[in-house]
Amino acid sequence: MPHGGKKIRHSGPFAARVPYTAPAMLELHDISLRRGGRLLFEQLGLSLAPGQRVGITGRNGTGKSSLFELLLGRLEPDAGDIRWAGRPEIASVAQEAPAGTRAVIDHVLDGDAEYRRVEQAIAAAEQGASADQVARLPELHERMHAIGGYAAPARAARLLHGLGFAPAQHDLSAGELSGGWRMRVNLARALMCRADLLLLDEPTNHLDLDAVLWLQDHLTASGTTLLVISHDRAFMDAVCTRVLHLEQRRARLYSGNYSEFERRRAEQLAGQAAQYAAQQKRLAHLESFVTRFRAKATKARQAQSRLKQIERMQLVGPAHLDSPFEFAFAEPQRLPAELLRLDRAGVGYEGRAVLQGLRVDLAPGDRIGLLGRNGAGKSTLVRLLAGELEPLAGQRLASPHLAVGYFAQHQLEQLDPAASPLEHLRRLDARAPEQALRDFLGGFDFRGERALEAVAPFSGGEKARLALALVAWRRPNLLLLDEPTNHLDLDMRHAIELALQDYPGAVVLVSHDRHLLETTVDTFWHIGQGTCQPFDDDLDAYARWLRSAASDELAVDDTRDDGAGAPTARQQRQHAARQRARTQPLRSALRKAEQQLERLQRDLAQVESRLADPELYSGDGQAIADLGRQRADLSARIEEAEGEWLSAAEALEQAQG
Repeated sequence: MPHGGKKIRHSGPFAARVPYTAPAMLELHDISLRRGGRLLFEQLGLSLAPGQRVGITGRNGTGKSSLFELLLGRLEPDAGDIRWAGRPEIASVAQEAPAGTRAVIDHVLDGDAEYRRVEQAIAAAEQGASADQVARLPELHERMHAIGGYAAPARAARLLHGLGFAPAQHDLSAGELSGGWRMRVNLARALMCRADLLLLDEPTNHLDLDAVLWLQDHLTASGTTLLVISHDRAFMDAVCTRVLHLEQRRARLYSGNYSEFERRRAEQLAGQAAQYAAQQKRLAHLESFVTRFRAKATKARQAQSRLKQIERMQLVGPAHLDSPFEFAFAEPQRLPAELLRLDRAGVGYEGRAVLQGLRVDLAPGDRIGLLGRNGAGKSTLVRLLAGELEPLAGQRLASPHLAVGYFAQHQLEQLDPAASPLEHLRRLDARAPEQALRDFLGGFDFRGERALEAVAPFSGGEKARLALALVAWRRPNLLLLDEPTNHLDLDMRHAIELALQDYPGAVVLVSHDRHLLETTVDTFWHIGQGTCQPFDDDLDAYARWLRSAASDELAVDDTRDDGAGAPTARQQRQHAARQRARTQPLRSALRKAEQQLERLQRDLAQVESRLADPELYSGDGQAIADLGRQRADLSARIEEAEGEWLSAAEALEQAQG
């Protein structure tokens, strides 16, 4: 049952006034919502047609997540109507991490509720002794075939693969996974649902860049109607066809992707600012007239008229163009020519190397972005650079004047919950004047009493801002940032971009935020196959490389010499060439299976579209029967193609080791 059994008001088809060619799936009329006595929004309206992908944006606290709660029936509006066409199936990502001993793939399969119901009914019928139960089996198998149920395990495996799970992880119990990987399981479960409407709230928070790129491709190809809350500009650009912006208790819908929304809103704010300035000039003139002539009998009536005019005048609020965040990384005390060098270093855990043969030189002005799948070793390399891990082989050679500023998500947990932001900063610099500390914290939006409150009840975004403030205050000459934007809104992300652009030291950045990488990084390194190699191209090329799976290893510079104790660059290239040759048939088979699957799915979508046309049913029944047979044939071929894709993917995964 959709909406988790919650009560939601439904109505029939909507009037022809809806400005879309397709009938609306959902309409919100003059919705108002309060939470805790605070009005989040009022007179909110939205018309959502099938196939649209709408990004929802706005500052924290504007009601984005509460809007999802309304649509899921977990909240009731204080005013207005929510109208649905029929009873669509709605999918969202569960916030509770899966646990227990059930396999990961079983949790994902649970996302297709009808598949599970039919599967259980077939099992019960096969075990039943009565003739009635046995007689139901053909009908149940027919239904299982119709919903693509026999291919459901392959579909679940494809989702897990796209989100970064190796085949060996599919049968692990969910309880063995870390919190971030469990949230990936929840995301895969939501994607598994054959939903009419998919609600995603910050879906990229627990993903690496590779998985983000896969997810945006999956969402754009699926055709599912989507509402997504995200602070990731590049993701919104790739996925969204419209943007709903929540601001000052109002909502406005923009056509186009996020970049188009930013452009159009900037134009509107510029116009609003001009209108506001003109209006203030007019108000000053009116008030001056009232002041001068209020006491004069001959002008009293005119003065009263002006007063009423002021009262009736609809004031246009000033354009709040300034972000609440404004900070900079202070000039480092020293900027030595060489900050840090890794010489044939290996690093890992408990004596087992994760990365080997590392040759790295970092100098002021370097801007490095680390690429690679989750688990490849990006964070491990950052911890080695930070000095948290000692090299298992080779050397880590640091300048005596090296000052590291290291940000990672685990540092949020190391904040003192009983201490205030001001106390945290004072512990770093007890001699600094309090006003200087408070001014600095104000740039991170810890103003007034907020700077004196205990950290314990702070949100994840507030804690991340405080951790970044502590890093910035230390005046580092090497910044190591491991996913710094998790939980941060767009204003804060923009402030980080500006601060990094003016920072004179070196930066090594791990981030799934493609926009942040594009605006702050000059050079990319790829982490994979136990090595770190330069990726001499941009993120568009990296996305194409991932999609094509055309390379297992990246070319390395022929001029490098790792010494007698490690393979030479030429040997590495030869090894990479042998690896590519060995896996070429497998990669070709995988691409062929993907192309065949895409063709079949397009053909099935065309048949389904024709079957959904009401005019079809006004003609003879032969066309309907022919289309029905085509649909059954295509469904069977898709099941077979999905099985071939899974086999090819597993074979390639094993060959790559």
